Amino acid sequence: AGHSTDTVESYRDSLSMFRRFLTDVPHKSLAQLRCSDCTKDCIYGFREHLHQGGTKPSTAHVRVTAIRTYLNYAADRDISVQSVALAISQIKPLKKLHKEKEVLTEEALAAILSAPPQTKMGLRDRTILITLYDSAVRLSELLRIRIGDMNLEGEYPYAFIHGKGNKERTVQLTEKSVGHLKEYIRVFHSNPSSDTFLFSTTIKGNTDKMSFGNVQRILKQYSDIARHTCDNMPLSVHPHMLRRTRATNLYQDGVALELVSTVLGHARIETTKSHY
Repeated sequence: AGHSTDTVESYRDSLSMFRRFLTDVPHKSLAQLRCSDCTKDCIYGFREHLHQGGTKPSTAHVRVTAIRTYLNYAADRDISVQSVALAISQIKPLKKLHKEKEVLTEEALAAILSAPPQTKMGLRDRTILITLYDSAVRLSELLRIRIGDMNLEGEYPYAFIHGKGNKERTVQLTEKSVGHLKEYIRVFHSNPSSDTFLFSTTIKGNTDKMSFGNVQRILKQYSDIARHTCDNMPLSVHPHMLRRTRATNLYQDGVALELVSTVLGHARIETTKSHY
């Protein structure tokens, strides 16, 4: 009682699957089935059966939970079922398989950054991609950068980043980024004010910061082009992969993890460790 309609339907489907498993695999008829047939080995077998059929661990856990809930219900009404319900309650959920977080190889990164054409829009797109990688900022942080947030002169050029949770930090810019940014600003912002967004779009006369979707389309476009010449290009390349790749490269080049964490704008070093 008290469960949502979706939960009731999920439990019903789970019990139906389990019933089919019991009748198909051990080849028992419905009339022969007893609660005592629901041994731990039987449940493990059912879970393995689901796994081999492509069911995700989280979904398999829901299926097993439905069986356990039903047995608890039955145990409240029949004391002989209590030992069965207790045994099933000791089954632990499958651990989620964490996929290795993908980064770009040096070859793949170079192929993407060299893909934009030598045109005005190609200059814009290449500057976006290079700045996104070299600064290791989040996409949201990149799109919030205004002209006045940057200092491209002097020995230590930098960008002032407005990060998550209203946290601010300064990120040093590489010589490569500075060169592209200067040329981009010369071409696209001939007389900018300090509050002009670095990367913007104009729609029906209204200029605002560039959208997430636009940058994602730009990255997809050039990663698809680069895939023709680079065999180890991931199937899906997204903006955060550039940030993770930069963080990984910094760490592999000997930069202390604490400094990498500062560059990324992480409040806790454990968050930085999770990037690898």
